Amino acid sequence: MKVFKAAARLFLLACMIVGAISGYVGWDLMHPARQKIDTTPEVAGLQYETVSFASRTDALNLQGWLIKAPANKQTVLFAHGYGKNRLQNDVPLLPVVQVLVNHGYNVVMFDFRNSGASDGNLTSLGQYEVRDLLGAVDFVRARPDLSQKITLFGFSMGAAVAIMAAAEEPFVSAVVSDSPYADLKTYLEKNLSVWTNLPAVPFNQSILLIVPPLTGITVEKVSPVQAVRKLGGRPLLLIHGDADMDVPLENSEMLQKAYPAAALVRMPGAAHVKSFSVDEKRYLTEVTGFLEKN
Repeated sequence: MKVFKAAARLFLLACMIVGAISGYVGWDLMHPARQKIDTTPEVAGLQYETVSFASRTDALNLQGWLIKAPANKQTVLFAHGYGKNRLQNDVPLLPVVQVLVNHGYNVVMFDFRNSGASDGNLTSLGQYEVRDLLGAVDFVRARPDLSQKITLFGFSMGAAVAIMAAAEEPFVSAVVSDSPYADLKTYLEKNLSVWTNLPAVPFNQSILLIVPPLTGITVEKVSPVQAVRKLGGRPLLLIHGDADMDVPLENSEMLQKAYPAAALVRMPGAAHVKSFSVDEKRYLTEVTGFLEKN
């Protein structure tokens, strides 16, 4: 009996320790340190306007840049990844923006909530960031000087957000999604340890049980693979590196299977959001060709 009681106490202590670590690490994941905005589009020879607008629904103040192209063919709204800001330096984004502006596309670059210079104190891995991107759509629609043909262009978390936002907003014409996850719950169950550096067992499930009540996030609601079916035939370009260990290629393959109208560009040898770095020429050809057609 004493041995049983001692074992039960040890088990309870272990559960408490796992729970405490899971709560701390999970909370930390939802509150990543803000990356400093350390440059401007001027370094790429681009004139820009500093803008702010409200997130749709909860009206958080979001900060960004508007870069207008004289041709004004359409307006591209960029959506950055987890823990990043409008610059998305790991791509890097400014050279991509420079090419798009030179091809006649207006560009909006902005910080999601709890990122860069925007308001907010929680990163929700896509659930509430959808509201931010929809706020950017509202901003463009209120500007008669901008083309009202809107494409959403996202990276990683922002790639998932772009799909989900377009599913809610029929005014969006097309989506470019670079390295998205297909379903947040399924992704985290398999890959959460990539971000926590903790053993998958027992921490992945423990974090997924503890964090939602702490933060109000419902991971089941963050599912691009469910949302993509609501695009209603609108064009979707998926770009994914076959060497992506953070968000594996199978995520984009799942999205294409759910939405056969999507085009999927597999980039050999590219790690997470590194397709542009690996093959700039092909990347820009695929993106500009997609925008020209759509």
